[in-house]
Amino acid sequence: MENSRKSNSADLAHQLAGRLATLISPHSSILIAFSGGVDSVVLLHILHQFAHRYAWQLSALHVHHGISPHADAWAAFCEQRCTAYNISFHLEQVDITPLREQGVEAAARQLRYAAYAKHRQDFLALAHHADDQAETVLLQLLRGAGVRGTSAMPMLVSRDTQWVRPLLGCTRVEIEDYARSHHLSWIEDESNADDRYPRNFLRRQVLPVLVQRFPAYRSTLARSAQHFHEASQLLDELAHQDASIAIQKEHLDVTALQTLSNARAKNLLRYFLQYLRAPMPQAAQLEDMLQQICTARADAAVCVSYGAWQVRRYRNEVYAMPTLPALENDLSVANQELAEMDWPMTGEHVAFIRTQGEGISLEKLLSAPVTLRVRQGGESLRPHSHASLRTLKNLLQEHHVPPWRRDRLPLLYSGATLVCVPGVAIAAEYQAGVDESGVQLKLYR
Repeated sequence: MENSRKSNSADLAHQLAGRLATLISPHSSILIAFSGGVDSVVLLHILHQFAHRYAWQLSALHVHHGISPHADAWAAFCEQRCTAYNISFHLEQVDITPLREQGVEAAARQLRYAAYAKHRQDFLALAHHADDQAETVLLQLLRGAGVRGTSAMPMLVSRDTQWVRPLLGCTRVEIEDYARSHHLSWIEDESNADDRYPRNFLRRQVLPVLVQRFPAYRSTLARSAQHFHEASQLLDELAHQDASIAIQKEHLDVTALQTLSNARAKNLLRYFLQYLRAPMPQAAQLEDMLQQICTARADAAVCVSYGAWQVRRYRNEVYAMPTLPALENDLSVANQELAEMDWPMTGEHVAFIRTQGEGISLEKLLSAPVTLRVRQGGESLRPHSHASLRTLKNLLQEHHVPPWRRDRLPLLYSGATLVCVPGVAIAAEYQAGVDESGVQLKLYR
């Protein structure tokens, strides 16, 4: 029996090496997400075995969530394992307290992803396996997820870093057998025995019963996940075709939505939100959002809030943005150095781009204290040399600036004179001459 297990574990290592060779090119840098559980311990062991053969540069990252009283000991264990293999070790300590309202699992996952993003390598190796895949598909189905959610986890996915899951074709039993046959030690997270977590309930209470009647459930659920993935790709292709006409400059055309079927319009709206990196609303929220956008009067001030985001409609266009903070009516920030800064009223960054012969005259701008202020009312400027003095109210309306931005834009002043309204106008007397050093005020997210 022992010889059989050793043979199986050797086959597992050989199988993974061949799979990895097709996924990861030689000389790549690989960051291993290392929790210290049996799955990541086995992944670390196998990658270490074959790193020299493929000239891979390995490092490992442990995220210390601080949830368990044993978290410090787990971090020390992970560091010791990496030291034994001469693998570079990184520790990220995070605090889930501000995100607890999302639930412990969701908060921990969000913080892990943020930690991964701080340590970019060519590849991020994750230890998800076939049982994780099956559990994920079932959980997503029970939550009422769409085809994107139920397409579950791919073996390889391109993000800022390539995410690779070499163990996705292996079962938990195979991984544990490998660990025992190689006399590996690992961490047992006590929270895995807590059935209050949905994943643990499925793993401990549901799947042991399911496997008696459907022993191949892992492979059949993986096959279903692949079907969902293909359907999701088709929906994305359709949304991309619709978006080529409907989405311009981060705005979505309402008329385009109105001409589509309800299902296709929702697909495009989801694509638009994803394009802006907005969180995805629940199905009922999305339906309500679409109805308000498409059926409101042309002059209606549509604003649909969900979570920390808002979707608004103005002049036949849809906008999506993080919820705006309370307006500070007396906000004024000195910036004589013209340094890039955050502007809290719009959630954007303010940048001063040096120019020559265009934009704002640098000499004239710096002749008095430079400040950025919010609108107070009654402001005016002359937008070009042949124009009359114009009120800021009229200029904002003519340039179709959405109403919620009008009182929040950073207005650039030199002393008591309004010099520039970004994206709208520069006062004629402050515009740079042909041979004059200038600066342009830009807003970006």
